[in-house]
Amino acid sequence: MAMDRRQFLQGAAAAGVGVAYSGMSLGQGSTDPIRLGLLTVKTGPLASGGIDMERGLDLYLKEHGGMMAGRRVDLIVADTGGSPATALTKTQELVERNKVQVLTGPLAAFEALAIDDYIRTQKIPTLSVAAAEDMTQRKANPWFVRATSSSAQCSHVMAYHCATVLKYKKMIVIADDIAYGQEMNAGFQRVFEENGGKIIQKLFPPLTAPDYGSFIAQLKTDADAIFLGFAGSNGFRFVRQFNEYGMNGKMKVVGGMTALDESVLRNMGDEALGILTVCWYSSELNNPINVKFAPAFRKAYGYDPGYYAAGTYVNGEILNAALLSVGGNAANKDALMAALKQTHIQTARGPVRFDTYGNVVGNIYIRRVERKDGRLVNAVVQTYPDVSQFWKYDPKKFLAEPVYSRDWPPAKNLE
Repeated sequence: MAMDRRQFLQGAAAAGVGVAYSGMSLGQGSTDPIRLGLLTVKTGPLASGGIDMERGLDLYLKEHGGMMAGRRVDLIVADTGGSPATALTKTQELVERNKVQVLTGPLAAFEALAIDDYIRTQKIPTLSVAAAEDMTQRKANPWFVRATSSSAQCSHVMAYHCATVLKYKKMIVIADDIAYGQEMNAGFQRVFEENGGKIIQKLFPPLTAPDYGSFIAQLKTDADAIFLGFAGSNGFRFVRQFNEYGMNGKMKVVGGMTALDESVLRNMGDEALGILTVCWYSSELNNPINVKFAPAFRKAYGYDPGYYAAGTYVNGEILNAALLSVGGNAANKDALMAALKQTHIQTARGPVRFDTYGNVVGNIYIRRVERKDGRLVNAVVQTYPDVSQFWKYDPKKFLAEPVYSRDWPPAKNLE
């Protein structure tokens, strides 16, 4: 697939963004652009999120005149197609052919795992959107930071909320049969059961499942609720079929951080109203940065930003802050990577800092789907502040245990 190269000075002008470029100084006296690579997905079931990743980063750069730390940014975009092999090939092309100095992305956990060894070897600072647990845990990659969430970071919170606030006793978990879905559901199971609940059924449809009818037909009817660990458009498709099969009202539906993302919520109707999801972001956040970002994104694209758009927008904020601290010198990989890990700033998602493994520590939000001004939104109903990827566990003990998977923690309450 061809790569799309853009110089955002031209893009900003075409978009009508008024910026006095001649008045900006260039970092360290250099006129060379910072070469930034974006690994995203434009085709397949994850494309809705992948397109939003590009749009979020586009908007950040346009708002800043195509500059970071006083230097022009050349963005080179690669479509991985949601394939691990293609993700690796596109990463190699970005680094070896396009000479990018920094990477952002990829989208999927299985893509991040596929490029793990390569970015270690090449020592490429990478700001991930993907949630692959072990890249900031047992096998922490020193060239990798994640400002979104590990797979289970948000589902830990939702499990605690379901058990202690909503008082659910029996639940089902269902997710795409990929690393992200498996890890998300495992973290949910662990915290829910440690707080008195029981997971009575676990289901893992293929990522490209054409239909969820056979899985819906299997659902245990004595569950209080079902947790959705879907990505891309799959959560939207499941909820629609869940209602078509007459399951609405028979059990509650709650979701993980991408189950009802804004990128698909815009295509839904009343069937989504009242569903609770958990995420590190909502377009409804009332902080000084987001009250500008979310309306600007909505004006540009006709819908609210969600996980994927906010992920790359926040990455832009963090990368800019790190570049400023090193004088705009993206070529000094070691200094830039150290600066990224030391970044502690306010962003569109709220306050952001990183643990010693390169993973974000920040707010996690319980959201409820509501209708506002004729559109569906994920309204924030509760904030859990300063949440780590290790939840309330001791990091050393957590890391001594196996990585979350389909089989760990073991299921003890299946019916």
